[in-house]
Amino acid sequence: MNLIIDVGNTFVKLAIFESETLVFKKVVELADTVDEILKLKHDYPKLTQGIVSSVGRLENHQIAAIKKEINLLQLDDETHVPFKNNYDTPKTLGIDRIALVSASVYHYSKNNVLIIDAGTCITFDFITDINVYLGGAISPGIRMRYKALHNLTANLPLLKTKVPQHILGTSTVNSIHSGVVNGVLNEIDGAIENYKEEYPDLTVILTGGDAKFLSKQLKSSIFANSNFLLEGLNYILKFNSN
Repeated sequence: MNLIIDVGNTFVKLAIFESETLVFKKVVELADTVDEILKLKHDYPKLTQGIVSSVGRLENHQIAAIKKEINLLQLDDETHVPFKNNYDTPKTLGIDRIALVSASVYHYSKNNVLIIDAGTCITFDFITDINVYLGGAISPGIRMRYKALHNLTANLPLLKTKVPQHILGTSTVNSIHSGVVNGVLNEIDGAIENYKEEYPDLTVILTGGDAKFLSKQLKSSIFANSNFLLEGLNYILKFNSN
């Protein structure tokens, strides 16, 4: 059994895979990570190895405590991955993007794949049908756009994310919703169409915290998978265990 530790700024996603099957998933606070892992080790005695991403956000004593319980792979830019990385600055490629591209190799190794991760930022990552990663794009996410309108202007309110009723905003509130949400949708649909001009057989994966919100509104054909990053981390662990 494999333990996946995906570390964010405040919260940590813990997941357990039995081979390729996700059998457990939970979000915990950063400070509670070790205690939660100890509970999982008790509940799943066959849990012997794991992988941690964004290790810099965990304290050294937390990493040491986890290593006492399982064999732990700390994912970084030196970790062996199942694709060729042609990014011009490979050491600056985010750990989350590495995991997402690895998941695409696991699921769609003979396809041209565009992975769109809609979270704090919206990232676009493209890998060819011969498993060569070429790069992509980074754009502000939905919440970042709402916050920017509020924080960088004098009078615009901070709103909660909402599907706009119409493209034409007839009030300031409706105009913000239309500008933010329709702007993101048009950006994603436009990016997909641009990639398809060069790669007509493109497979598109949408993941991340806003994937569910966006998936029903996009015009393009996509596969939505909320566990794609976790699956990628599990595949990297398996790839380095062979």
